[in-house]
Amino acid sequence: MKKSWTIKNMLYPLPAVMVSCGANDNEHNIITVSWTGIVCSVPLMCYISVRKERHSHAIIKKNGEFVINLTSEDLVYAMDWCGVKSGKNVDKFKEMGLHKEKAQKVQAPLIAEAPVSIECKVVEIKELGSHDMFLAEVVAINVDDKYIDNDGTKFDLVKANLIHYSGGSYFSQGEFLGKFGYTSK
Repeated sequence: MKKSWTIKNMLYPLPAVMVSCGANDNEHNIITVSWTGIVCSVPLMCYISVRKERHSHAIIKKNGEFVINLTSEDLVYAMDWCGVKSGKNVDKFKEMGLHKEKAQKVQAPLIAEAPVSIECKVVEIKELGSHDMFLAEVVAINVDDKYIDNDGTKFDLVKANLIHYSGGSYFSQGEFLGKFGYTSK
């Protein structure tokens, strides 16, 4: 039997990502985000939602771009730390020993240690109460080649050890269960 529960997020699991932003070394920053996802296939578009009071909000709004860096088990400590510290007070790249990598199409840096970095350009900012949603077009995707199969067609999620967030906790990816359309055979 289902029980009525208080209204809160129940769309779990969520990605747990590090979003890098800033047009130069003086403003480069990392914010941890779970409110993110794909919203359109053609053109490929995604979003992140950020509270207005966050340091990165003003940086992203000013520059109109950001990079979504997927996180692995190796990055979970840095990802959490970047979510509880403010870039106003600390250089998160330096403190967490993360390395900046030049992006292809945006000024914001990639996080070199991330298995996947998704370059995004903001097309709209939507005010939504506690958060503003930055709707963005994906302009480049950078993938660590050690997670791509020999044919260059598949990304190995399990090998990348990507993590997700659920109910205040972080988890690693589960095992393979099937691929889209397997029921039509």
